[in-house]
Amino acid sequence: MVNNKRQRCGWPGDDSLMVRYHDEEWGVPVHDDRKWFEYILLDAFQAGLSWKTVLHKRDAFHEVFYGFDPLKVAGMSEKAMAGAMANPAIIRNRLKIRAAVNNAQAFLRLQETHGRFDDYIWTFTGGRVIQNSWKTAEAVPARTDLSDTVSKALKQQGFTFVGSTICYSFLQAAGVVNDHLVNCFRYRELTEK
Repeated sequence: MVNNKRQRCGWPGDDSLMVRYHDEEWGVPVHDDRKWFEYILLDAFQAGLSWKTVLHKRDAFHEVFYGFDPLKVAGMSEKAMAGAMANPAIIRNRLKIRAAVNNAQAFLRLQETHGRFDDYIWTFTGGRVIQNSWKTAEAVPARTDLSDTVSKALKQQGFTFVGSTICYSFLQAAGVVNDHLVNCFRYRELTEK
């Protein structure tokens, strides 16, 4: 059930799944590589679509993409990719499905070279959360210098579907950036941690 008495960011609306995601997950610092891979995969599928669309298909993505295990996704066969393309429970986009496999392979290569992905991605902020203080949703940018830098670095590592806007989305989701509005109850909770 949605608790509408709390002041929160406006983007979840009154969708209970979106509200739960906002209240419990979005902006919480991530330090788990599988969770990082999940965000990269899901945000690539979001390109051109709403997060609500992706979030409501998240369980199906979890099933199709082996619980977001990058090792298993990296090894997806042509037959498995064709099966994903035929599955109406996910977003059926051939380029995005191929990008998921490619990005899993790039993710594994990056781990071999740099250790954990988590250690690598947090180097872009020196291991600290960027605490923004936006007062309105209109003030929150779609991309920043940080996301430009991360996007360029990931592309150099062989990732695809990691433009600056997509990177900013997963940096927000994974708590590298705190973009909850200052009047949102989560802003205060996450800045106090």
